Order: sequence, then C-alpha cells, then structure tokens
Amino acid sequence: MKILIVQLILCFTLISCASSKTIIDKPIVFDEARIQLTSEYMSERYGIVKEEPIINPKMIVIHWTAIPTLEGSFEAFEKSTLPNWRPDIKGVSGLNVSTHFLIDQDGKIYRLMPEHLMGRHVIGLNHTALGIENVGGTDETPLTDAQLESNIWLVKYLSDKYDIDYLIGHYEYTNFEDHPLWLEKDDGYRTQKTDPGSDFMQKIRKATKNLNFQPVPN
Repeated sequence: MKILIVQLILCFTLISCASSKTIIDKPIVFDEARIQLTSEYMSERYGIVKEEPIINPKMIVIHWTAIPTLEGSFEAFEKSTLPNWRPDIKGVSGLNVSTHFLIDQDGKIYRLMPEHLMGRHVIGLNHTALGIENVGGTDETPLTDAQLESNIWLVKYLSDKYDIDYLIGHYEYTNFEDHPLWLEKDDGYRTQKTDPGSDFMQKIRKATKNLNFQPVPN
C-alpha cells in the first residue's frame, strides 16, 4: 500500500511539473529588414516565393548553441544580419541565424520569434522546421537534465499544436537530402554538425515515442 501511495505521489508530481512549464517570450529583432532577408533566403535557396516567410511546420530540429550563457546565446540570434564571426555561412546570405525557442541550462523555455515565420537554423529544411536551441553543449557546459525535461515538454507541446512528422537532431539534417522536404539548391552548401548529441536525442525520442514520429531517413 505504501509503495502504491509513493508511486501515485511521484506520478502526480511529474504531471504537476510538466503542466506548470511556461514559455517566456524574449523576442529577437524581427523587423522589416529581417523579414525581407528571410523572404529572399526562402526564394533564393528554396524557390518559395511568399509575401511573408511563413512556414508549414512538419519537423522539429533540436540544437545546442555551444555558448555557455543565456545572454550570450540570445545575442548570437538577436540582430537581423550575420555577425562577422560567421564567415562560414555569410557568403550564402546576410540573414542572421535564428531559432524559435531557446532553452536555458535551468530548463526555462524562451520563445525568440513567431512560430509561423521561418528561422535560419538548418540547411535545406528551414521552410518546414521549428528550431529548439539549448544553451551550452560543450564539455565545459554540457546540456542538463532540466534542459532534457524541457525539450521533451516542448516537443509534446508543439506536436499537439502542429502536424509534426519528424523530430531530428541537427546532426541528422543531411539525411534528408533526397527527401521531398529538402529544398536547398546548392549542392555545395553544407556544414558539419554534431548537436545536440546522439545520447540527448535518444532520450528525447524515448520519452516522445508515443507521438509516433516518422523515422529519420537513412
């Protein structure tokens, strides 16, 4: 009987923790200049012409920032144009990288931009992908259990809200090169990624198995 009571208390606690999570709006600059650059990116890279860079989310992509602090990570996305320390992708577009959500080391979830607009966070798939970035990811600042819990919660939240088919780690994006969702026109435009780590993704997938996402192409 005591074991049953303990289990019920634990179950209630987990449900309460999950239901108590909130999304904090912390908007990056998404002015007319950024909207124009995003629309140009969508047109030039993907051949999609729209008045606004609106997406149809079919995928969630999990990332890490490799920056140890929330504010440092936020600053990397904040401005409309790429900083000078990103020469690896600046030749493709002056549009700064961006993500829809940023999760701090303590598990707090921040929404950086409107969910219906395209962010620049994953080559070839931005037009259909919602991005979740996690602060840290280096040996000095590894991802935390609190972040894992928040990623799981956020994936479930977004899956309830949108018709999501795929959940992937950033390191898996090139698996979609022959997939109908892949629209990048330049065969030479690729960057090597390892985020957010296969172990982190495996834990998220295990916790969201009941959502029945489609398998990542081989």
